[in-house]
Amino acid sequence: MNRAVIVAAKRTPIGKVGGILKDFEPDMLASFVIESLLHETKVSKEEINDVILGNVVGPGGNIARLAALTAGLPYHVPGVTVDRQCGSGLEAVNLAARLVQAGAGDIYLAGGVESTSRAPWKVEKPTSLYREAPHIFTRARFSTEEIGDPEMGEAAENVAEKYNISKDKQDLYSLKSHQKAVKAMESGRYLEELVPVHLLTRTGEKMVIAEDECPRKNTTIEKLSKLKPVFRENGTVTAGNACPINDGAALVLIMSERKCRELGLVPKLCFIDSAAAGVDPNFLGIGPVPAVTKLLNRTGLSMIDIDLVEFNEAFASQVLASLQLLNIPEEKVNVSGGALALGHPYGASGAVLVTRLMIEMKQKKARYGLATLGIGGGLGLASLFERIEE
Repeated sequence: MNRAVIVAAKRTPIGKVGGILKDFEPDMLASFVIESLLHETKVSKEEINDVILGNVVGPGGNIARLAALTAGLPYHVPGVTVDRQCGSGLEAVNLAARLVQAGAGDIYLAGGVESTSRAPWKVEKPTSLYREAPHIFTRARFSTEEIGDPEMGEAAENVAEKYNISKDKQDLYSLKSHQKAVKAMESGRYLEELVPVHLLTRTGEKMVIAEDECPRKNTTIEKLSKLKPVFRENGTVTAGNACPINDGAALVLIMSERKCRELGLVPKLCFIDSAAAGVDPNFLGIGPVPAVTKLLNRTGLSMIDIDLVEFNEAFASQVLASLQLLNIPEEKVNVSGGALALGHPYGASGAVLVTRLMIEMKQKKARYGLATLGIGGGLGLASLFERIEE
């Protein structure tokens, strides 16, 4: 079996819905990262086997192919878009790595993109024209009515209640995520992974977007504690301990190790394995628990062997419950902040985790790193990587 290695990984700054990236279509956001990766590595556009992108709320029409064309890739380079909801970006990386392992190709661009700002409105077709007002969908169905299909925040409340995760604990975790992200921004820790986005304003001015929009420098535990629950009258989930809604793109250049070295490039991480698992959709936030457990069992490792974890922070309650169930020390998790601070651009988030993991594993000389997410519909996804010594 061929070794699949990560050679480079990049992401755009992450903007909030209606924020700094609101004027960019998703294919354009992804194209910025594609162009940056190819410029940095000098890999020929002609040699790319496929572009694989995750996307959740886009316009359809195969965003991966559109992004490839927007980035100026040759017509013969195909593209495919995958949808495992919040896990789409990580699934794209997994798929590319599996294709390399199987010998189907040598060079893949994989990741994800999301523009919640540009997401189209989706309207249900009336059964009888003109008799009823059209119904606008706010989200897709993730489960059946019989089983339960709660809003994401309701599911986070379910997890908090079941696993005794108090509002105080959630607020404190969120505060630490913001503090770590702000520290990383101010120290330049994100610079290696960021692709600046150039924007021409309505007044004709050139503007460079080179910083994430959502981390709050002035967040305090007092401010967080005053926020009211959003999803349940006596609940614990607030706007302060839940992730924002976001725009952004992240991609990874995945190659066979043989091709990587043939081109004189330096491999950073080796893809080891990945696993997906399902849970009760009413408690979807703990999906990472069986996914990580399955992955570790299959690879013969334990959490003691894992040096760093990038865990998608959709809600503080689900992160804390999962860490508790998996016995993961907090100091191993999201060492430079997570989605509570940076944001959660759905289809891109999994690739953001891998990008962050590549940078942090290099800086901390970690051997094994894990990326994992909880996913709508009661799913979990986890991927394991090993750092390659330079």
